Amino acid sequence: MVKQQRLYNNNLTISRENALAAYDNTDANGREMLEHLFGKELFVKKDITERIKTFEDACNALGDKHPFVMQFNCIKGNRKTVNTFEDVVAYLKLRIIVAALNEGWEPKFEKGELRYYPWFYLYTKEQYDELDDEEKGRCVLRSGYSTNSHYGFVSCGAYNDASHSFTYFGSRLAFRTRELAAYAGRQFIEEWADFMFQPRTGEELNGKSEAAKTTIQ
Repeated sequence: MVKQQRLYNNNLTISRENALAAYDNTDANGREMLEHLFGKELFVKKDITERIKTFEDACNALGDKHPFVMQFNCIKGNRKTVNTFEDVVAYLKLRIIVAALNEGWEPKFEKGELRYYPWFYLYTKEQYDELDDEEKGRCVLRSGYSTNSHYGFVSCGAYNDASHSFTYFGSRLAFRTRELAAYAGRQFIEEWADFMFQPRTGEELNGKSEAAKTTIQ
């Protein structure tokens, strides 16, 4: 009689997110064991701006079960909604980015609390042409007679080829530090532009109207 031998898979798979969570919630002995298993480099906490470089990084930092990520994935699955409400999709993206960069901090909107947000400048085509290459590299192209956004931390509007702009009333796209706000404005400038301005076609951008350029200081 031949005895059958069962082969078991001895490989144990653990996600980076779960490993980091275990590290944060164990004692010194547990952390030493985890460092031995996965290497100390995994658990060295880099600055948040080093860890969040893309929208995907922000989603991974929050995790699939975070309500912001779940809501975005729900909307993303509806192609008709995505194509029709691009500014809403952009807002959902920014909400995830802001939450990831703030690392759990949320504004309480109480007296004495400081909150920060990116500040953008709008240029006409003539003003843009006078910028040097470095300054042009910090610009995002948008054009049109009337563009606006009334959601998020600030309300932004532009009329007459974006020659006039205004902001008022605050909400949730706020950062806990000035440095985070500046970083988010530069690193995720495309997401901010998609949120605040309506994208235009190539024909519209080809000299038929003044071009509004968005940059950040």
